[in-house]
Amino acid sequence: MLFDDTYRTIEHPSEGIFRDRGSKFLAYAYPITSETEIKSIIASLKSEHPKANHHCWAMRLTADRAVFKLNDDGEPSGTAGRPILNTLLSKDLTNILVVVVRYFGGTLLGVPGLINAYKMATEEALTHAVIIEKTVNDIYTISFDYLRMNDIMRLIKDADLAVLNQQFDNDCSIQVSIRKMQVNTVLDKLHTVAGVKFKYDHSI
Repeated sequence: MLFDDTYRTIEHPSEGIFRDRGSKFLAYAYPITSETEIKSIIASLKSEHPKANHHCWAMRLTADRAVFKLNDDGEPSGTAGRPILNTLLSKDLTNILVVVVRYFGGTLLGVPGLINAYKMATEEALTHAVIIEKTVNDIYTISFDYLRMNDIMRLIKDADLAVLNQQFDNDCSIQVSIRKMQVNTVLDKLHTVAGVKFKYDHSI
């Protein structure tokens, strides 16, 4: 196999807490599938913790280690988002967002102290998470004439594809999720069914 089509992520949101010299660091980890989810999660945490001094975060998407975003939210550069991200990288977790909410305790922790605190808070949240392995899947929409229904449904069943959406009329369409390493085989079989069209939508 030329590439690995699996990745590690968390199954459900999880939380952790770390304290140092009066400062409290509350870490929240979330499984995500797109960058658009981040804004509402952070807004929700800000309304839940309006008196917190900082809401720092990092996220990874896809198995590509170069796909990430981070935010120090007013902490010294490199002391918050980066240690959160480095923890995700060291644990090989992706499709994940970790937000660490900090309440300042009155004593400055210094750069090493901050880096350690954000790292430890993240590790605490991940300790309480259920880590799962998922496959990288491509989403395709298959369009076909109603008369081809049996052929298409048989192909979907034989390939054990997950159906995400379907619309049956004279002209039918079904949206399916295909594991990356199965894509070429499935598309080759679709080619053999007369009049069938398929369109790549996105990957998850």
